[in-house]
Amino acid sequence: MASPYWTLSAFYFLLFAVTGALVPFWPLYLESLGFGPEQIGTLVALVMVTKIVAPNVWGWVADRRGRRMGLVRLGVFTAALIFGVVSASSSFRWIAALMILYGFFWSAALPQFEAVTLNHLGSRVERYTRIRLWGSVGFVVAVSGLGVVIDRFGAGSISIAVLLLLVCVAFCSLLVGERDAIRPRVDQGSLLAVLRKPPVIALLGACLLMQAGHGPYYVFYSIYLEEHGYSPTVIGGLWALGVVAEVVVFIVMHRLVARFGLRALFLLAFGLTVVRWIMVAFLADSAAAMVSAQLLHAASFGLYHGVAIQLVHRQFVGSHQGRGQALYSSVSFGAGGAAGALLAGYAWNGLGATATWLGAAAASAVALLVVWRFVLVPAPLPAPEKAQYPLQ
Repeated sequence: MASPYWTLSAFYFLLFAVTGALVPFWPLYLESLGFGPEQIGTLVALVMVTKIVAPNVWGWVADRRGRRMGLVRLGVFTAALIFGVVSASSSFRWIAALMILYGFFWSAALPQFEAVTLNHLGSRVERYTRIRLWGSVGFVVAVSGLGVVIDRFGAGSISIAVLLLLVCVAFCSLLVGERDAIRPRVDQGSLLAVLRKPPVIALLGACLLMQAGHGPYYVFYSIYLEEHGYSPTVIGGLWALGVVAEVVVFIVMHRLVARFGLRALFLLAFGLTVVRWIMVAFLADSAAAMVSAQLLHAASFGLYHGVAIQLVHRQFVGSHQGRGQALYSSVSFGAGGAAGALLAGYAWNGLGATATWLGAAAASAVALLVVWRFVLVPAPLPAPEKAQYPLQ
């Protein structure tokens, strides 16, 4: 079997290439079908709503079976099949039903794959970002390339591109080997006992608010830029720039953690996110300002996710590992993302774009206060074994 470094990295590359095609451009595809802001917000929110329940279902199954890659493969192959018929109709109900099904099965992939990756790393968890950065590279490649494709062939090409990428993800999943979970030397007790801890509640709450604040970004940022005169190629370039900044952070993340600590980096991530949304609210006509705001994606996702994934890994260990990653996904990207997308859809029509972006900044500011007051960083548990394979 090929080196786990490259098979894990390849899966992340393709997985987030799908995200790079969907997140920036799916709202443009929905707009091309004639849907309005509230309908677009609802359709995007439906995918995120599935992340509230689905990751926990998959996590519960995976923690009991102990074999995660089988569920990952089931999820990505089924998602590809579902997306293959998405263009059969342009009715709102058809798209909504398929987005719910797609979201449910797609939600099996990332949380369980995160657990597989961390298990491969063993005691070298700080090296996670060295693998995860390839997901960001995949996002950049997809968002840059698809922007050019849309300029030439129109928004209808989006659904075809996403389907092709999903097929690639499905077949790549066959190359990734399983890795048993590391069993710590301590007993955490029940999952409910872990969830009752105030630092855990605060961590999940802050993550929910962070992703709710990203709601307008994931739903309307491309439409917002288009309204301000940016072409699809430029829009794709701006999305790509943000993820390039994220990649840089992932490359040096282990050094940043060693020097500054997880707590300081977490606080910085939330603080800079507030600045980012304020810039987007007031400076959209300035290309330089939009470039600067996209560079802050290094903080609002790069630093944030790099720290959050490690905090979750420390708070949920052993038999709770899969459900811990699932809860992080469902609470933040699921509940937080769905609430942010849905509220953004209504705020965009009722209050206007500027107020919607300022609402995003406010959500991030509240999250910053929660982290500052309540989130603690537990010491890492001693791992009984090292990584199974040398990771480059």
